[in-house]
Order: sequence, then structure tokens, then C-alpha cells
Amino acid sequence: MKTIKYFYVFIGAIVLLPLCVACNDTDDGSYVAPITTYEKIKGNWTIVSVKQIDEIAKANSQSPSEMNLTNQIDFSTFSITLNVDDKNEPTSYKVGGTSPQFFPAEGYWKLEYPFQNTDGSASILNLYSDAAKTVKAGQLSITAVPGTTQVLELKFSRKAKGVTFVSYVYQLSPANQ
Repeated sequence: MKTIKYFYVFIGAIVLLPLCVACNDTDDGSYVAPITTYEKIKGNWTIVSVKQIDEIAKANSQSPSEMNLTNQIDFSTFSITLNVDDKNEPTSYKVGGTSPQFFPAEGYWKLEYPFQNTDGSASILNLYSDAAKTVKAGQLSITAVPGTTQVLELKFSRKAKGVTFVSYVYQLSPANQ
């Protein structure tokens, strides 16, 4: 009899438990669109360093496979401006300075995917020569996105017969710093 009494008290507690929980909806605020990579990389960027990577030497564990070009060639004036519209959609870009041009100095740009890749791979930034973004003029990889540190890292790779033989890694910081 004592066991049945505890059983009924237990069942009663389970039945009454939902009444103790508030019935009001929690207001978490209004919907906000997720932050895109466009928002993180838009604006004016100036050079911190430029590194040339011999991809074939690197693949074969040969040394040296990397060379810092920052002070060897005049990259001190290099800058790139990535423009977006009022909805943070990409519009045009412009490269400034007197440094060697490895990709077109101006045009239009767009990412293949507006968010960081979930598999950790580099985001692809396509460069176009027309506003409709139909004629591809070049391609850069985004290997580091501004976050905790304000560094944008772009990688331009040269290929022959589908094999990358040399890459140039640009480390950039915001121009207003």
C-alpha cells in the first residue's frame, strides 16, 4: 500500500510538472541575417607582406620553397579595394599602387559561396571583367579572413596544364589602421 501511495505521488508530480514551466514565448529579438564573408572583407586593404611559394619545390620537400617578396619588389604601395553595395553584395574592385600586377587591376568580383566553407577549405574569389560577371578574368583564394586579427590573406596561383607551380600569398590589413 505504501508503494502504491509513492507511485501515485510520483505520477502526480510528473503530471503537474508542466504547469510549473512558463507558457510565455521567449523573445530572442528579431531575425538578423547571418554575417557573410562579404561583410568581413569589404573595404580598402593595404599590404603587410607578399610571399612567393614554389609549389613544385614544396611538394618535393625541396628548399627553399618560399621567398618573401615584400622588400625585394616594390609592393609597399599595393592596395586593393573591394566594393559592395548597400546590401553587402559585391560590386567592383580596384588594385592600387605601383607593384607588379599578377591579376587585373580593376573589374568586378564575387565569391563562389558568400560564407566560409564548412570543410575549412579556402573560399574562392572570382574576378570578372564585366559588370554582369560573366567573363572571368582571374581567381584568388581567401586563405585567412579577418576575425580576431585584422588580416586578410589572398592567394593567387599560376597553373600550367592544371598543375599549380607558383603561388603568391598577399597578407593585407585594413587601410585605415
